[in-house]
Amino acid sequence: MNPMLDDQEVSLFRDTVRGFMQKEVAPHYEQWEKDKCIPKSFWLKMGEQGMLCADIPEEYGGIGTDFRFNMVVIEEASRAGFAALATNLTVHSDICAHYILNMGNEAQKHKYLPKMVSGECIGAICMTEPGAGSDLQGMKTNAVKNGNEWRLNGSKTFITNGQNASLYIVAARTNLQVKAAKGLSLFLVDGDKAGFQRGQNLHKMGQHAADTSELFFEDVILSDEDILGPQDGGFIALMQELPRERLALAVGAVSHAEGALYLATQYVKERQAFGGPLTNLQSVRFSLAEMATQVELHKALNEKCKGLLMEKALSTELASMAKYAATDMECKVIDQALQLFGGYGYMQEYPISRFYVDARVQRIYGGTNEIMKEIISRKLVAD
Repeated sequence: MNPMLDDQEVSLFRDTVRGFMQKEVAPHYEQWEKDKCIPKSFWLKMGEQGMLCADIPEEYGGIGTDFRFNMVVIEEASRAGFAALATNLTVHSDICAHYILNMGNEAQKHKYLPKMVSGECIGAICMTEPGAGSDLQGMKTNAVKNGNEWRLNGSKTFITNGQNASLYIVAARTNLQVKAAKGLSLFLVDGDKAGFQRGQNLHKMGQHAADTSELFFEDVILSDEDILGPQDGGFIALMQELPRERLALAVGAVSHAEGALYLATQYVKERQAFGGPLTNLQSVRFSLAEMATQVELHKALNEKCKGLLMEKALSTELASMAKYAATDMECKVIDQALQLFGGYGYMQEYPISRFYVDARVQRIYGGTNEIMKEIISRKLVAD
């Protein structure tokens, strides 16, 4: 494809997504935050506009674009301050759908992917447990085979899309005689399965519109057809998909910071103090310059990583660098932006306050930033 034409298509898609966010999200987002959930009907609207799982191949119902189109949706939602929506979409379009695309058999792909593209089926990935966060080795959820059946038991927590999802990709230990890394499998669990129960929609500091739940599995009966990928090979599969997940988080982080910078810039140009606009103060101008520089630096790294991912050459270490660096930057820039608002920045009526509370979790999920540094440093020491 002609690179210039390719870029034009991305730009046109961005214009469409930006207009959609302003028309279909902005008027309703405050209510979604109060409801602690995004209506399922909205997912169908996104599906109609080709904004879900855009890079899924046409044979499975997608548009067959590349990774950049998925990221446009995340970028525009994040830049507008709809971080909860960006998180929900990342889990659905860039994690769950690609687990199925890359690990599923043909029957699984045809069963789930077209409905994920249309928004009829919302996906959730179920890894974290009350006693095991970033440490998947401590996982307790297990599936035991009896004849032709598997019985799944355990619980998960902090699960994004937990209330809305109808498909749950559940990590469970299937061989208790070995370490979790060698005895972990992934199961496709439909939300109407007997023995499956959604717990409470958790009360969070931020990202209120993202339904985040506890989940419980009590003798959920599954079959071999419900295993995603190789039996006992789930841990390796997870590791293979993590670079994409972490890059998506980095992309959202940079756009979120960029949105906060825009709000702060507009505010200080209009706010009068000390006989003129705040932009007359050198300290304010320098703060804006620092924030803008950080955004551009991390945007450049993300663009490099996007290219590598599309070439299937993005390493775990580089993706970890992008994730931890971008989310650290995101929190610092948004804190600086809020500071420029003074006391008004602390008021919930000003959107910058939501940017602030929504950003904090980015350094935790997808693997804490401390885990990212551990991954990077191990590679450096080993080389």
